[in-house]
Order: sequence, then C-alpha cells, then structure tokens
Amino acid sequence: MFKKTLVALMFGALLLVSVAHDAAAKTLKVQASSKAGDWAHRFMTDKWAPKLKALSGGEIEIDVLPTKSVVPHRETIDAVANGILDGDLNAVSYFSGRDPAFAIIGDLIAGYDTVDQVRTFCQYGGGKEILQKLYDKYTKGKVHVVGCGPYAKEAFVSTVPIKGVADFKGVKVRSPEGLAAEVFKRVGAAPVSLPFSEVYTALEKKVIDAADASAHVNNNAHGMYKIAKYPIYPGIHSMAVLQFIVNKKVWDKLGPEGQAALEVWYQAAYDAMRREADLEDQKIADAQRKGGDVTIIDWPTAERAKFREIAVGAWEDFAKKSPLAKEALDAHLKYMRSTGLLK
Repeated sequence: MFKKTLVALMFGALLLVSVAHDAAAKTLKVQASSKAGDWAHRFMTDKWAPKLKALSGGEIEIDVLPTKSVVPHRETIDAVANGILDGDLNAVSYFSGRDPAFAIIGDLIAGYDTVDQVRTFCQYGGGKEILQKLYDKYTKGKVHVVGCGPYAKEAFVSTVPIKGVADFKGVKVRSPEGLAAEVFKRVGAAPVSLPFSEVYTALEKKVIDAADASAHVNNNAHGMYKIAKYPIYPGIHSMAVLQFIVNKKVWDKLGPEGQAALEVWYQAAYDAMRREADLEDQKIADAQRKGGDVTIIDWPTAERAKFREIAVGAWEDFAKKSPLAKEALDAHLKYMRSTGLLK
C-alpha cells in the first residue's frame, strides 16, 4: 500500500512539474526596440500584452521586454534563433550590416506617404515574404516571421527651419548609417551617426542641427522640442518597420489555434498603436501651433516628390549590394507603381 501511495505521489509530482513547464513555455519572452517608459513600450506592456491571454483563451501570454534588456538590439536575431528569446518586436533596419536587404525592407527612406501604405506592402505586397527569405538564409530556418510594419511616420527634429530639399545643404543631421545617411548626403546634408540616447545633448550643444529621431509623440516625450523648434511634421523621411519574429520551434508548438491567435493579436495591436500614435501626434502638433513657441513645417507635395526622386537613386545603388536587396527593392517598386507613388 505504501509503495502504491508513493508511486502515485511521485506520478502526481511529475505531472505537476510537466504542467508547470508547459504553462511557462507558453509565456513568450520577446524583446522590443522601445525603451522602458517610452510611449510605445507602455502601450504594448500596459494595454496590449494582457489581451493576448484573453484572445488565446488563457493559452498564451507575452512578456514584452525593453530594448537591450536581454541582448544588444542588433543581436536579437541570434537570440531568437537559439531560443534565448522566444521572439522580438525589433526594428528591421538594425540588421542592415548582415544584408542590405534588411535596410530596404526596414526603412525605404522617403518612399511612402503613410503608415498604411507601408503596412500594406509589408503584410500583403511582398515585404513579409522577403523578410522570411532573409531569415531562412541567415538563421537556417530557425525563425518564423509573424508580421512587419511601422506604427508611425517619424517627425523630423530640427533646430533650423528646413522648408524644402535645398535647405538641407550643410545641415548636420543625426542619421543611422547606411541607406538613410546616403539619402541625406545626396541632398547636401552632413550625416552624423549617434545613438538616440545622445540626440538631445547633441542638439543642445550644437554638435548636430537636426535629427532623424522618432514619432512626434516620442520626440515630445524626450523633450526634443524644447531646443529643436522647427520640426517637420508630418515627416518626410522615415517610417521604421518593426518586425514580429518567433523562434520556429516555439511557433510550431503553438499549433494552428495558437498561431492564429498570435497573428490576430499582432495585427490588432499594431493597428491600434498606429491609430493612437497618430492621434497623440496630432494633439501635440495642435498644441504646438497654438502655443507659438514651436514652428511646425509641413513640406508641400512638390518638395516631398523631389526628395523621393533623389532617394530613388540611393535605393537603386543600395539594391546592387546583394541579390535579396534587389529582390526587396523590386517588390517595393512594383507595389509603389501599382499605387501611384512612382511612375
């Protein structure tokens, strides 16, 4: 009797350990590109992370970690592939050093007018498929792409008025290396590579005159407009594409129902973020116009078109650097011509 009881207890303990292990495995640890305290990070952690549990019937939870909390921001690909992270919600362009195709998918500088255009390209116009090809190549099939797209068009931060392409001449601009820097060079600006954390001080000390920074709401939260009084809004240049990738083994274990729940959650979360970021941006812009301390500059359509035409040359040169980069640009151009953005 004692032996039977002992065996039963041991079996029950093993069962509890197994159940606990399964429950833990369904809490997805993902690292985002946003910092703790950022509007975008609070939006995900406070509002949308809890919704996944409800949407999946309690089967899946997600823990959205701030940038660099587990690994450096440019190393999340390897961390996801190797199972250190279950996934990431990171900026695609961070990985441009591995293949220029990441830059072209991650942020086609000056290419699009609206966030919806880029999200549509990424989800339905071929962008997601190019991204999956990149991960199949660089992680040997260990990563699954759930989705991609931006949530905001960045407002350009400037301490000097830049009312058109010609005004960029001689302006020292904080810019990411690669495609963005090349476009700014071609309009006569002097790109300077700095991390986002140093932008405010660099503007204050006049190390730079302007900056490719972030969405209007994020720039405002970081106090940029206390010293940079001439923002270009709506922006002219950048819509940073964020990806949602998951370790392939983790993805497979979710099964069809879990996978569908995660895809629906991702689409809903980033559509909601896009709308709320836009509303916040508009509120800030309205207050700035009424306040009179900040002068918002909105480029006319002709200047935006001129900037895009200059950018096309940089895109084409960048696309020559790898076969997948060319394939990525071809996908963009096909979509842009079908929507009238390019002739």
